[in-house]
Amino acid sequence: MSVATIFVSSVQKEFAEERRAIRAFVEGDPLLRRYFRVFLFEDLPAGDRRVDDVYLSEVERCDVYVGLFGNDYGFEGTSGVSPTEIEFNAATARSKTRLIFIAGDAGSRHPKMATLVAKAEAQLVRRRFEGVTELIAVLYASLVDHLERAGALRMKPFDAAACPDAGLVDIDPVRVELFLSRAHSQRGYALLPGTPIESALSHLNLFDHERPTHAAVLLFARDPQRFLPSSEIKCMHFHGLEVRKPIPSYQIYKGTLFELVDHAVDFVMSKLARQVGTRAAGPQAPVEYELPRDVVSEAIVNAVAHRDYASNASVQVMLFADRLEVWNPGELPAALTIAELRRPHASIPRNPLIADPMFLAAYAEKAGSGILDMIARSREAGLKAPEFRQSGGQFVQTMWRPVSTSTPQVAPQVAPQVAPQVAPELRLAYAVRGEMTRQELQDALGLKDRKHFRESYLDPALAAGLIEWTRPDEPNSSRQRYRLTPKGAEAAAQRS
Repeated sequence: MSVATIFVSSVQKEFAEERRAIRAFVEGDPLLRRYFRVFLFEDLPAGDRRVDDVYLSEVERCDVYVGLFGNDYGFEGTSGVSPTEIEFNAATARSKTRLIFIAGDAGSRHPKMATLVAKAEAQLVRRRFEGVTELIAVLYASLVDHLERAGALRMKPFDAAACPDAGLVDIDPVRVELFLSRAHSQRGYALLPGTPIESALSHLNLFDHERPTHAAVLLFARDPQRFLPSSEIKCMHFHGLEVRKPIPSYQIYKGTLFELVDHAVDFVMSKLARQVGTRAAGPQAPVEYELPRDVVSEAIVNAVAHRDYASNASVQVMLFADRLEVWNPGELPAALTIAELRRPHASIPRNPLIADPMFLAAYAEKAGSGILDMIARSREAGLKAPEFRQSGGQFVQTMWRPVSTSTPQVAPQVAPQVAPQVAPELRLAYAVRGEMTRQELQDALGLKDRKHFRESYLDPALAAGLIEWTRPDEPNSSRQRYRLTPKGAEAAAQRS
């Protein structure tokens, strides 16, 4: 298969960011750039030709037409028809492969755009998207499917390929349900809790010929490491400035990608120095860590979402006396350099079908902004900006702690400042203020995965007698709250 041209419709401002992101992603993806090039109308130099002649000739030459339909209809020429609709009609008349993606709110849609959307829906399957991250994921799945049907692919990309020996029975319905609940509340995701597993996975493009993909297993399987042993995450804590044995604290975490992130972030935060403020501004005293939690979380999410899962290496999180290093197997896309990471840039995810659910569950933020946010938050905290490098097939993120690293003698000075590791059930007890719901407790601890919170924090705290139900006879009541027991109040008092 020769290199095919993708014609991206719509010159209206509504999708300026999405159009640039499509080109950056296709040109940066090691698979797609072998088969596709992207045409954007605004890239054409000025010339003595009618505008409509130019874009119609490009539709004529293209192999794949990508239509982005939103709320705006766009400029209407003398015929009263926008370029977007003219392009769609031309692609239809010439039997081009058409991939249509719908955004926006039907209630706010221009009447003519509503008619165009209805026309497209009557002719072909179209997909909805909310934002750049979801668009990239659904486009990626559609282009891979196009290549497969064209006979160009003998093997699908890792995240889109079926996981050998895995079936729908291996997907945990509870994990899918928790994801849908969070995605709907955090991002307004269209699918509601209660959606059948098959429909949920299909909507996320996580099926390959009716079998769960590697991405589906990593995100929602009961035991992902049974199929992908290297998907675990290794966390180490060193008191000095370099890797030295014996390692004072070493944990290997397993579970879904959501659980891995929560475990690893919890490991790091439990070992950082922290400062507890006063309750002058409210009932809960603010806690500030020497490394901002969202910086730590972003680095770990980057490693988990963008690592090379075909590698036998695992993600490694290493906390030293002067820095936090997060290593993941894989390299930056060819279209990105280390220097470009520090400037606004398009998102070019290695695993789009993993990155999209991570975004929908609010583990990752707006596409392309994560590293810039890390840099900004570090500077706001008075810290040296994070550093990034490639090292032997590994991508390394380094976050600097607020200590001098001029001499190795810094380690003994730092150790007394680092708060001792606190058992999860005690950390939960410290967070209780009056009577609180489960969600309020989870939010107070900064944890996102409900299963991890329940198994590692809530259930142990109840079993240890540190907290109790306000409605012990109605354990599943929607009005259930949690409060400290006398034992828990005593523990909290000793801590303060």
